[in-house]
Amino acid sequence: MIRIAFASETSEGLEGIIAQHFGRCPFYTFVDIEDGMVKDWLVVPNPAADEHSPGQIPQFIAEQGARIIVAGGMGPRAQEWFLKLGVKPFIRVSGKIKDVLPLILKGEIEPITTPDKECDKKEENCEGEGHHR
Repeated sequence: MIRIAFASETSEGLEGIIAQHFGRCPFYTFVDIEDGMVKDWLVVPNPAADEHSPGQIPQFIAEQGARIIVAGGMGPRAQEWFLKLGVKPFIRVSGKIKDVLPLILKGEIEPITTPDKECDKKEENCEGEGHHR
């Protein structure tokens, strides 16, 4: 089984919209995948949406058992934290979770392997090529 975390704008589970900034999103949707199929999902309020220190949210996501994080945007320091923790960041992604999930499972969207300096905390720097709309 693999657990995927999605930064979410809403608490609608698989119908939820992917948030453009993982650290300030109101919710995280955790999706458990087994044999290529959704086994279960859980929506959790972001415990540090208003204020957080560097590494706090990546550690929270890793502690929940997620091995993948999906968000529209993410700063390079957070990307580094996730990579150090063994959580693969997928960034520059947008749309409904249910629409993006199959693309990740099929390998049509790939994780970053080194921090993307262009995708900083300014959301407009994370738009353009590579976004799923």
